[in-house]
Amino acid sequence: MVMELSNKTYVVTGATSGIGLATVEALMRAGAGVIGVGRSPERCREAEVHLRNLSHSAPIHYLTADLSMQSEVRRLAEQVIAQLKADGKTGLDGLVNDAGTFTYWLALTPDGIEMQWAVNYLAAFLLTDQLLPMLKAAPMARVVTVSSDSHYGARLDWNDPQLRRHYDGLRAYGNTKLADVLFTLELNRRLGKGNRVHAFAVDPGLVKTDIGFKSTPTLVRWVWKVRRSGGTPPEVPAHCITYLLAEPALQESDEVYWKDCNPKRASREALDETSAERLWTLSEKLCGIDGKE
Repeated sequence: MVMELSNKTYVVTGATSGIGLATVEALMRAGAGVIGVGRSPERCREAEVHLRNLSHSAPIHYLTADLSMQSEVRRLAEQVIAQLKADGKTGLDGLVNDAGTFTYWLALTPDGIEMQWAVNYLAAFLLTDQLLPMLKAAPMARVVTVSSDSHYGARLDWNDPQLRRHYDGLRAYGNTKLADVLFTLELNRRLGKGNRVHAFAVDPGLVKTDIGFKSTPTLVRWVWKVRRSGGTPPEVPAHCITYLLAEPALQESDEVYWKDCNPKRASREALDETSAERLWTLSEKLCGIDGKE
């Protein structure tokens, strides 16, 4: 797949390592400008230097934000819009919601939200909401959210969707990835056919990343080390993400969940329209968003 993406601009969260960084590299090689997002200022600087050495023509900017905090997500959106305007852009061509985390023990954010729920799902929901006007202003825009096959078998407990009463880290992770697919399904429904913005969820497969090493017990880190040894490099899902961002023929696609540049059947729970609408309403409440469509 060779694409020419000059004059296009994309936002990628989780862009200092793994799938996010590989996606930024793929986009820049195609000539696109990228606004990368990371939590660590130092790692953002390192990634920006690396990418400037990769391409001297495609514009690259990095912004820092702690996506576990809703105030930071809103501030990030304001900074993205300001950067786009400074670059002479009137719209945003795509948003990649890649940032993710895993917490073995229950941890709450300053907003009182379970950490995985906040980073893996609500940050994507809120950032998409805040950037939607800029996405709608582009000729053809995409929202690509990184989910996981961990969503298979997951089921949201509407009495305790964040599992705060009976927390299980792996179950919580799967629930956030289920939420990512439901969000994508409902976003497309609300946008409607013929809209300039279209959304997809991606199954990256087992990828060689460090997510299983963060804030986990020794045994869990060892298991993840063994598991990821058989994984694919992050460039593989990055290739699929780039395809979903840029392929014009997909703008009216009814396929929600993708892997390796091909549609894949999501779980029955992930394609339940009633659950998708219910999750959207809950998410608006948690983010303090006006519920008007």
